[in-house]
Amino acid sequence: MRDIYHEHLDEILVEVERMTHVVSTAVRRSTNALLTADLGTAEEVIAADAQLDVAGETVEGKIFELMALQAPVAIELRMLVAALRMVADLERMGDLAAHIAKITRLRYPAAAIPDELQGVIEDMGRVAQRMVDQAGDVIKTKDVSAAQRIEATDDQMDKLRRSQFRQMMDASWPHGVEVAVDLALLGRYYERIADHAVSMAQRIIFLVTGEMPAAQ
Repeated sequence: MRDIYHEHLDEILVEVERMTHVVSTAVRRSTNALLTADLGTAEEVIAADAQLDVAGETVEGKIFELMALQAPVAIELRMLVAALRMVADLERMGDLAAHIAKITRLRYPAAAIPDELQGVIEDMGRVAQRMVDQAGDVIKTKDVSAAQRIEATDDQMDKLRRSQFRQMMDASWPHGVEVAVDLALLGRYYERIADHAVSMAQRIIFLVTGEMPAAQ
């Protein structure tokens, strides 16, 4: 009976890892839609967010069922708590990818991103996607060192955000307030995706070591 129980525990982490692949795809596709003013792809990302929420609710239901029926303790309880928090992180990442796609929809048929900001937004999208992928790998391997390295990748996002602000705050900024607001929101969305990836990495460290890393 306990073997079946542990199989269920393992399946939960597999499903959480699977959700990271869905989120990674959403971040990539929303960024591509944003950079190319691709309304069709943007609409697909927005629609797919509801499916991610359903997947998250399914995993949450399994977690609560195991908590109620099996009374987990020690590392088993840590695993279920960590998985529950990571599902919440992934659902929020999906929401943020959908928000990025909605800016594409809002500005269509015009491009939301001026030519000189395309590079920094592309880099933000690439870093955010890589961090989601890294979080998925860490869930699979439970590698504490790899989890800690995700914070180093987050530093790259912080640098891109500062670069973006420098361009937007330059006295010669030619694109007006509306574009600046869009870009500020987009920068925040990518930054929050990165923050959630860091949070997931910290959950894995907690799962393996029993200690939550100190906030940076």
